[in-house]
Amino acid sequence: MYIDEPIDTDKDGNTLTLMDIVADSSDVFEQVDLTIRSKQLYRYLDKCLEPRELDIITRRYGLYNHMPQTQREVADRLGISRSYVSRIEKRALSKLKAMYDAGA
Repeated sequence: MYIDEPIDTDKDGNTLTLMDIVADSSDVFEQVDLTIRSKQLYRYLDKCLEPRELDIITRRYGLYNHMPQTQREVADRLGISRSYVSRIEKRALSKLKAMYDAGA
């Protein structure tokens, strides 16, 4: 049996294939691309960020099963100012962007 071979008909008499029955509305290519990019992001996080930068990015964006936090929440948790969190976050994002641009 092939995935595009007719296996039945619907109530209007149109043929149904196995693909019609098991297909969902999600785009497989988008899911694969997202998975690849996610794995790449986690490699880059470990490769180019310092521990404090990694901690802040992890908390801010809810990575590694954390809930996303505001800059104020991160600052309070780490005992630093919100503006310092902002500077570290900006520096870390710049490093990550450079890694993506370089394709490392």
